[in-house]
Amino acid sequence: MKHMLLSLASVTALASPAGAENPIDRIRPDAPALSAYGTHPVGVVTRSFTDVGRAAVITAQDVEGELPRSDRTLTTEIWYPAAGGTTPGTTYETVLRDGETPVSLSGRASRDAAPASGSFPLVLISHGYPGNRFLMSHLGENLASKGYVAVSTDHPDSTYQDMALFASTLVNRPLDQAFLFDALSEMEGEIGAIIDAENAGLVGYSMGGYGALIFGGAGLSDTAVTREEPAAYVAPRDLLDQHAAGSDSHAGLIDPRVKAVIAIGPWGRNRDFWDAEGLAGFEKPLLLVAGDQDDVSGYEHIREIFEETTGTDRYLLSFAGANHNAAAPMPAPDNSWEVSEALGGPPFNHYADAVWDTTRMNNVLQHFSTAWFDQHLKGEENAGRFFDLVETAEDGVWSMTDAGEPSEEHTYWTGFPERTAKGLRLEFRSAE
Repeated sequence: MKHMLLSLASVTALASPAGAENPIDRIRPDAPALSAYGTHPVGVVTRSFTDVGRAAVITAQDVEGELPRSDRTLTTEIWYPAAGGTTPGTTYETVLRDGETPVSLSGRASRDAAPASGSFPLVLISHGYPGNRFLMSHLGENLASKGYVAVSTDHPDSTYQDMALFASTLVNRPLDQAFLFDALSEMEGEIGAIIDAENAGLVGYSMGGYGALIFGGAGLSDTAVTREEPAAYVAPRDLLDQHAAGSDSHAGLIDPRVKAVIAIGPWGRNRDFWDAEGLAGFEKPLLLVAGDQDDVSGYEHIREIFEETTGTDRYLLSFAGANHNAAAPMPAPDNSWEVSEALGGPPFNHYADAVWDTTRMNNVLQHFSTAWFDQHLKGEENAGRFFDLVETAEDGVWSMTDAGEPSEEHTYWTGFPERTAKGLRLEFRSAE
């Protein structure tokens, strides 16, 4: 037993830098099976990609005449499978929700490590409003360890440090996602050489989910593109029109390389940005994730998205009692517990949930994301068993034979240890 404890301690020491704080890479002992890190060491690099001459939404509201344009630069974190022998452990320097308080995060990735040999599907991770590229870094590292190139960007006008006109996010979010897929598919160098952009996925949280649904095929409603109030939802120069259902511009946005989407707490149906007709145009395999107490995007409206995306097979994973922070944000950093003068309170509530442990939710998301992308991007049909579940987790029956094999009565959620599938519901609707 002593030797076993020493061995486990050594593994833990390798997993995170000595003395590091705010780990994003914790896997609970009771986590579902696919939460665990994979066999690949993880590398990480930071790159910037510039879309030249994008319509300048903010400036467009103040000037007349020709539509103003400007270069839009996306600072991006790229996690990828690293070469064997790569030493794990890095620190990410960023800021809290208040946009000014520095914070250090620790993870398993190795900065600027040499990539592994091979070709790996691409997964883009898109944060909320506000957010930044580190908000779901736990998922980026985790997926990279399992053979994906996972990419998360700072969306301008939507980050903690540059929050600006909301209409800019409404217009630009799906355009950012489309641009990044193109930029990464053309990326040169060692990292670019391992990206399989022909088999790509998208994870969007809140406003990232809004963008993912538009980019994936759900065109905006007439209400969204013609409304005059509230002003925050109105884009200047009718720039939202390009995302309208049935428009040529929206049809041209949809990328056949994107094979599957995960939308976590997607915002928009609660403000009639879609209707049933527009949502029916979404045709990619869709996994929706939400807390059933979400009062930002509105759980009842997320359920509308679930019911109205009739053009595809889709699932809805619900966390009972959880609010808008279900699954996506990393655990609240230590200094987010302290009062921020800029916010008039602690940033803690931006990351945490009142009911669920964040690491637990992260692990559940890592589990289902792995199964989802293994199935749809890697073609691993066996991964579908992790979605072939009784609808309500508590209804599953744990029953094993004397040999430790599942008996005929066993209906417990696949991959979940005994007594751990609690507070979750997974619903399915098939395409019509």
